[in-house]
Amino acid sequence: MFADTTAFSGFAVDDLQKAHEFYGETLGLRTSSEGEVLMTLHLAGGRDTLVYRKPDFTPATYTILNFRVDDIDEAVDGLASRGIQFEKYDDFEQDDKGVARGPEGPYIAWFKDPAGNVLSVLQER
Repeated sequence: MFADTTAFSGFAVDDLQKAHEFYGETLGLRTSSEGEVLMTLHLAGGRDTLVYRKPDFTPATYTILNFRVDDIDEAVDGLASRGIQFEKYDDFEQDDKGVARGPEGPYIAWFKDPAGNVLSVLQER
């Protein structure tokens, strides 16, 4: 039914201005705002993602955006220099930078946006 229908994803935040500054300035993504309740992230590959303000917001407890990178150490160092702190999770062995480099899957490091939503950078092997 929807095989040829264009789709997009979205997620909520509690403060759209803080989200705009974080995604646009800290992460360097192209953004556009539509009033005080909606922003669009213009992601590579034509994957626009809506960000909307939700008054009774609760942060997502799972990763809402994964950014694929060629060099995870370079990405983590660059984000850390912009004030990003990386999350540590008990279920994963992570190095001092916060990168999980398990024997399977990608190398991955998680961080949060100002609303508390979980994001990651990951490097495929």
